[in-house]
Amino acid sequence: MEIRNSEGKLPTSLKNLDLNTNHGPTNKIPVSSYLSSSRISALKPGPPSLVSLCLGVVGRHLEEIIPCLADISHIFPADIKISIAAVAKRRKLLDDDLIISLADTSWEILDVSGSDVSDSGLAKVSEMCNSLRAVDISRCNKITSMGVSELVQNCRSLETLRCGGCPSSESTARRSLSLFKPDLSNVDEGDTWEELDVTEIGHGGQSLRWLVWPRIDKDSLEMLSMECPRIVVNPKPSFLTYSLHEVPREALPDVALDEPFVKDIDPKTWVVRGVVKSPTTSSLSMTSSDLSIAEKFRLAFAERDARLAPKRAKNARQQQRRAERDWMMSSDEAKAMAFASKTTRSLRKR
Repeated sequence: MEIRNSEGKLPTSLKNLDLNTNHGPTNKIPVSSYLSSSRISALKPGPPSLVSLCLGVVGRHLEEIIPCLADISHIFPADIKISIAAVAKRRKLLDDDLIISLADTSWEILDVSGSDVSDSGLAKVSEMCNSLRAVDISRCNKITSMGVSELVQNCRSLETLRCGGCPSSESTARRSLSLFKPDLSNVDEGDTWEELDVTEIGHGGQSLRWLVWPRIDKDSLEMLSMECPRIVVNPKPSFLTYSLHEVPREALPDVALDEPFVKDIDPKTWVVRGVVKSPTTSSLSMTSSDLSIAEKFRLAFAERDARLAPKRAKNARQQQRRAERDWMMSSDEAKAMAFASKTTRSLRKR
């Protein structure tokens, strides 16, 4: 009973919660400083901080807080907002409304990978956070090239973009390549490179330097290498190759973009308890090698029977209607009953 009462009071108590440890001048702290401090703290493992424990509690009750999050999110610092968004993404709760309510003007990274964020949400967040340097839109089925166009138009300092990971995102990445190519169709022959303004020959994506696209096709890779040599695709840190240009952490595909903001939070926070996932086709295909031949045949028959069940029911209804129609056409008694029924309905209408 006490637990239920405390859960009911949780959103109200959050209004008075102050997670901002900087009570001095209200200057904005860039997210990059948080990333650099996370690298230093990673060398000194220790118990989780009080803020991490509070974020764990918030993450476990995120469904209850989401309805009033837009009213209380303004009291959170920028790094706390990113942490909440990262937990929501891992709990499959991140959508347009949630990311817009958490967006902060000082954000420099945005990770919406595998979420339900769409073009409208991405466009609104990029308009609010125009200082973004790294964005991850991989495995986002609702983001198209229109959303990427709004992103590069609003965020002129975008350097790292992560994409691909699912058929929809792969198609979005291919359609968005033209946004990063220079447009030289309207350039006079007498103009030199020094006289050209980048904003006049580009589509807004001229600041991009790192593209993380693990399954990039051969044609797209050749096009980028010839027309956009400044963009490094799927960078791999090497002392010989990138001794002069260090690959940023945001461009490394093996590290989640928002990992520094949840590294001290208990992973049990984004585990949904009490929900049993139904076996999918992929899980069945992964364990098919462990099944016997008889079990494989049984599963195949059950799948085929379930697939053909609606068709069998439709055929049965058609056969029943056809039999009733034939009986009415061949039997005088059936014709008399049908005529009497029509006469009764017409008299009732009058």
